[in-house]
Formats: sequence, structure tokens, C-alpha cells
Amino acid sequence: MSVYFTTSVPIAAPVEAVFDASLNIGHHLDSMSHSGEHVVGGVSSGLIGLGESVTWRARHFGIWWRMTSAITAWDRPVQFVDEQVRGPFASFRHVHHFTALPGGRTLMRDEITFTAPLGPVGLVAERVLLARYLRSLIERRNAWLVHSLSGAAPAGGEDGDHQGQGHHPRRDSREHSHSVGQDDTAQPAADRHPEL
Repeated sequence: MSVYFTTSVPIAAPVEAVFDASLNIGHHLDSMSHSGEHVVGGVSSGLIGLGESVTWRARHFGIWWRMTSAITAWDRPVQFVDEQVRGPFASFRHVHHFTALPGGRTLMRDEITFTAPLGPVGLVAERVLLARYLRSLIERRNAWLVHSLSGAAPAGGEDGDHQGQGHHPRRDSREHSHSVGQDDTAQPAADRHPEL
């Protein structure tokens, strides 16, 4: 059974800047530097776009992991979706939502749905450990983005020179994301999405 949780945070930056920063490979690496995360395949700098993938290598729980994620939906500046193609999870899907707020601010909301591997062992792990750990990773990344963008950093950061060079994804009409509330509690995905 899958687990679903959401997080949300307001950011003092325009919605387009927050959207682009969330797709920026350099920003992701900086926000995950505590885990030694680095790129070992796919898009390695600048903005990742629709249909593109990146393979990360990072250390979690004292073990080095690889995970390849692809951008499977893209609707700038409203939302995009990244999903595991290969990696440690039985499945992993992350929907990124962006809502423009008054005063040039943005509400960024993350919806994560994942299934741990290893059958019954994984079921215990996803309830007790993984949901909490993944939430902390997402919140750490979001805190980094809040600090970076509120400090008037350009959306591209160090990779800003790559923006607009080969990364112009079109809207993906195949995306059918679910409309959900602001529930911030991890729970079985079937409770929120019966089709899962």
C-alpha cells in the first residue's frame, strides 16, 4: 500500500521564479548537499524539462543509493511532476504545485506518493521511517529555496546561464493530477486516491 503526504510553504518570490528554481539541478544539489547528492546521469545542470531524466546518487541511512527520476508532466508555472523510473522505491511520484499569491509571493505545495519495496518489511518501513524521513528531506529542500529566493537570488542560481537553452518543455495534456486539500499528515494513498 502506498503512502501519501503533502507539505506547503509560502515563498517571497514570483511564481515563475519559484517554478523554475524547483526544476534547477544546481539548486537541488545545493539543497541536498548534506547527503553528498550528485548527478551520475541524464541532465546535469540548468533546468530539467518535460520528458528528460536525471540520475542522482546520494547517501541515506549510511547507504549509497541511485535513483533516476523523469519529468512526466509540465505546466509552467502551475505544476510539474517527477516520477521514479529506476531506484529504491517500488514507486515514487512527486507533484509540485505553485499558486501565485498577492504581493508577488508564491505558495508552493508538494504532494508525494510512494511505495516502499520489500513487501511486509517495506510496509513497516514506509509507515515508521520513510514517510518521516522523506518529509524532512522535502522540508529541507523547501527551506533552502525559501532562503535562496527570498534573498533575491536569480531563479537559475549558478546554472542560470543554462536557462532557456534547450529546456522549453510544452504543457503535457496527459497529466491528470488530483485536487486535494492542505492535509499535511502522511497516510495511506488509498485513503486519498482509491485508484492507487
